[in-house]
Amino acid sequence: MLTKPSSLTLAGVTLALTATLALAHGDVAPQAVDTAGLPAVGEEWLTENPYRAEAAGQEVWAKAVAIGDSGYNQNCARCHGLGVVSGGLAPDLRFLEAEEFGDEWFIERFRFGYTQNGTTKMPAFGELLGQEAAWAIRTYIETRPDTDQIEELTGELTALRDQLVAMAKGGEGDAQAIHDELTEVAGGIETLSGAPVADSIARRAALILEAGGDNAYHKAAETLTIGLSAAH
Repeated sequence: MLTKPSSLTLAGVTLALTATLALAHGDVAPQAVDTAGLPAVGEEWLTENPYRAEAAGQEVWAKAVAIGDSGYNQNCARCHGLGVVSGGLAPDLRFLEAEEFGDEWFIERFRFGYTQNGTTKMPAFGELLGQEAAWAIRTYIETRPDTDQIEELTGELTALRDQLVAMAKGGEGDAQAIHDELTEVAGGIETLSGAPVADSIARRAALILEAGGDNAYHKAAETLTIGLSAAH
């Protein structure tokens, strides 16, 4: 049963999207990724993602998604786009199949980078970040939701967000009903990679409500606000 958290005011969240000049990916200095909590996969590089839920279990998969989120934003988003939505300068990795063929392509580029006509388009991350970070980022990428579906659900998700905002301010509302509706919405959102579960804003908001806590309404509403802003 979901419990009502204390009243909090939801701060407005603004996501500014700015266009930048294209720079070689090689100009980015790789940032270390904290992979604590993920099972070690050994020194020999694998050719298939070991952190998928069917292979490693739901808990490891969720941990990999969270770590991959951070690792991607530190090292990959500059060229491949926020939320893995490419602006056209680099491949849109959301379409990379969540299977061995896609894994092999990804890990080859991750380990050795990519050079075209003497220009480094992507640096080699393998030795610097390691295999656990590579597969965590891969797990995050393949679970990105179809943004077109998110846009189609804008009205419904906005209405749920507004209810959570009111409840965070002390208003009345049915947290369990909102959780159930978010879960249902999340279940209908697909990935572009073919992965079975999309790590969508609806799913994230539902999990926040499920976990509960004093800031649950605020955090869930904020998650929806940021995600809806990014989708547009």
